[in-house]
Amino acid sequence: MGAATLLEVILAIFITTVGAFLLCGCGVEFWIDLLLTILGYLPGIIYAIYVVVI
Repeated sequence: MGAATLLEVILAIFITTVGAFLLCGCGVEFWIDLLLTILGYLPGIIYAIYVVVI
């Protein structure tokens, strides 16, 4: 895990949609993360970390 990935994980924890947006743009992953964040902050964090790490 490099420094860039660590920074992306930190962004995914604090600002979930930004973490997904930086990697995927306005793709499906961003919209799924936005919906999960609106429905509950914790599912949005988990999905954003999943998108960043995988």
